[in-house]
Amino acid sequence: MQKIGFDNDKYLKMQSEHIRERIESFGGKLYLEFGGKLFDDNHASRVLPGFAPDSKIRMLMKLKDHAEIIIVVSAEAIEQNKVHAAVGLTYDMDALRLIDAFTGIGLLVGSVVITHYKGQPAADKFISRLENLGVRVFRHYPIPGYPSNTKLIVSEDGYGKNDYIETERSLVVVTAPGPGSGKMATCLSQLYHDNLRGIKSGYAKFETFPIWNLPLNHPVNIAYEAATVDLNDVNMIDPFHLDAYGETTVNYNRDVEIFPVLKLIFEEIYGSCPYKSPTDMGVNMAGYCITDDEAVSEAAKKEIVRRYYSIVCKRTNGSAKDSEVYKMELLMNKVGVGTTDRPVVAASLDKAHATNGPAMAIELSDGRIVTGKTSLLLGSSASALLNALKVLGGINDEIHLIPPVVIEPLSRLKTEQLGGHNPRLHADEVLVALAISATTNPVAALAMKQLDKLRGCEAHSSVMVTAVDSGIYRKLGINLTQEPVYQTKKLFHAQ
Repeated sequence: MQKIGFDNDKYLKMQSEHIRERIESFGGKLYLEFGGKLFDDNHASRVLPGFAPDSKIRMLMKLKDHAEIIIVVSAEAIEQNKVHAAVGLTYDMDALRLIDAFTGIGLLVGSVVITHYKGQPAADKFISRLENLGVRVFRHYPIPGYPSNTKLIVSEDGYGKNDYIETERSLVVVTAPGPGSGKMATCLSQLYHDNLRGIKSGYAKFETFPIWNLPLNHPVNIAYEAATVDLNDVNMIDPFHLDAYGETTVNYNRDVEIFPVLKLIFEEIYGSCPYKSPTDMGVNMAGYCITDDEAVSEAAKKEIVRRYYSIVCKRTNGSAKDSEVYKMELLMNKVGVGTTDRPVVAASLDKAHATNGPAMAIELSDGRIVTGKTSLLLGSSASALLNALKVLGGINDEIHLIPPVVIEPLSRLKTEQLGGHNPRLHADEVLVALAISATTNPVAALAMKQLDKLRGCEAHSSVMVTAVDSGIYRKLGINLTQEPVYQTKKLFHAQ
């Protein structure tokens, strides 16, 4: 059982109070750049056990009557059909998902901003779609020499060309489907336009990681580097904060690098900068809510190993570079962990060797490890799930949760009627079959009741599994890693 190391209730209280204080410090209007995930922040919940994945949204709900949302989407990302890997959606479609998610819980989505706009055809189509849906859309344009040409940026030919986003609440949360969308530039553009209109407003940044008041090489901060290895983010001591206050705090390279420019932009707008360092800009209270440093350190080390497996698999399918793998290896060495520290790895590989086929291992919350092999009718991901549910429910291993007479027709349907090449059932198909069996079979019903107990469990596959199987494991809350090898030598591995 994983030890709790984070006080979520304290976090919600401290974070919302601190944001209120920041709003008041700027005279009642704050543009808050929100980095990372607002919904389903599973990285934070993994490295800070006790942190609820929906904590940020719950915190915003405490400020619901004072907050509105601006969603920023880059026209370049739309034109390139860029995909947000965590949700498997293009940036424009993810923006629609975010609008629905926010409005569904009663938060006001005031508008969508299309940044880097140059009349891209795909962006124009998306703008038309939004406007037909009744969503207000604003355009922000590229600025030559951005971000270093501050005189041009803070002028009629810079921010002055951007549409002014009309807002009505004291807290304006600026978020986006993914990095590089232009959230900070959107906030600063608003400060420029507000100032012209005599409106006093301010800017702050909400990034959970790196945690500024933890040591530079704390495993939780190293885990952030591991999570952003593709962005080449590097944690570093904030030199501006050290110089101004004599205090050591942690930030990351992009914020430290941009701060001198940001300071100049503030000075161009207001005559002075309200912040002395990148750390000053932040409003993150997470570091004050850690209750067990050992627990969060161990959780972070486990996450670093999981991130390593993610990167080596991406390298195998061509979406990551050797340099990213080398950096991950350095990060593992820095905190003193390796692949042998993940028990499910050896268990899955041993099972694969014994059965001469792909295998999956699942570590339950009490440390017991359950394995699954590949058979004629079931893939290893599906069989491991069923075996884990049996163990959790105290069900005899000899009992069939889904009778072969049910599985066999499904296999034939896949190959004979639907034209598939793989007769084995995937994890999603097995769960559907189990749910149907549960209507008449009490043992299957007992197994279904164990599904929630899989959340937070660890798993490892001896081969890279299908997107369907990995997606089901993710939805069940199982932390899955995979060996960077394909099950077959085929060039197309979607099925």
